[in-house]
Amino acid sequence: MATTTRDAVDELLQTYGETGGINYLAAAANLPSRLSIEAACTELMSLMFPGFRSEALVSSEDLADTTRIRVRHLHARLRTEICRSLGKIPPDFKQLPSVRRMLWTDIDAAYEGDPAATSYEEIILAYPALEAIAIYRMAHLLYGKVPLIPRIMTEWAHSRTGIDIHPGAQIGSHFFIDHGTGVVVGETTQIGSHVKLYQGVSFIARSLGAGQALRGKKRHPTIEDGVCIYAGTTIMGGDTVIGANSTIGANVFLTKSVPPHSLVYYEEKEVRVVPKRKHEPETARDEFQK
Repeated sequence: MATTTRDAVDELLQTYGETGGINYLAAAANLPSRLSIEAACTELMSLMFPGFRSEALVSSEDLADTTRIRVRHLHARLRTEICRSLGKIPPDFKQLPSVRRMLWTDIDAAYEGDPAATSYEEIILAYPALEAIAIYRMAHLLYGKVPLIPRIMTEWAHSRTGIDIHPGAQIGSHFFIDHGTGVVVGETTQIGSHVKLYQGVSFIARSLGAGQALRGKKRHPTIEDGVCIYAGTTIMGGDTVIGANSTIGANVFLTKSVPPHSLVYYEEKEVRVVPKRKHEPETARDEFQK
C-alpha cells in the first residue's frame, strides 16, 4: 500500500474514534437495516396489491395461504428490525385492512380525476403517486411508535417516485397527486379528503431558523376537504389554512389563509383571492395548468 494511501486510511480510522454522532461501528446492531426495510416496503406493496407486483401469480384457491405466509414473513422481518432499535416487538398488522380500504379511495380519486387513466390496473401498475401514497399510509401507522423505520420507508418511496411525503403528515381519503414529481408534504401538514395536487406542489414551514426548537410544533399548512392545487404552488406556515373546496392556481406562493370556496391565482404579479363561482366550468380551472 502506498504511503499516501496508508496515511489516508490511518487518518480515516482516527476519525472513527472521534465524537460527533456519525460513528456507529460496534453499536450498529442497534440500527435497523435500511436494505431490510426497503425489502419490507416491497412486501407491503404485494400485500396491498396482490398479483400486481413482480411476484408469481397466485390462484384464488391459494390466496389465503399465500397471504398468511406473506404476513408472517413481513412480521418476522419488521420484528427483527424494530427489536434492533427498540428491544420490543413491532405493532401488529390489524390496521392493514383499513389501510387497503383507504388506498382504494385513492385509486378511485386517481381514476375519477385523471381522464388519461384507462383502468384501475393502470393506476396500480404505472402511477408513481399511488406507490408514494401507499408507502406513506403504511409508514404513518408506525410513526411516533418506532424510530427511523417510518422515515426510511417514505424516503424509499421518495427516491423511486420523486414524491416526498413525511410519515407524520395527516392525510384523508381520496387523495390524488397527478404527475407528482417534486411534491413535498411536510411533517405537520394536515390534508383533508378529496384533495388533488399537481406536480411541484410544496407544503413547507415558514422558517426553520429556530431549528430543533420547532420540533413537535405545527409548522406546515392545513388543506381542507375538496381543495385542488395546481402545479408549482408553494403553501407555507403552520397557521395557513386553505379553506374547503378552494382552487389554487399554478405557481402561487401563499403564506396566508384563504376562506372556503376561494379561487386563488396570479394576475399582474399579485396573488388574487376571489370567491369561486357556483358553477365554475372545468375549462376555466384547466387554464391554471397552462
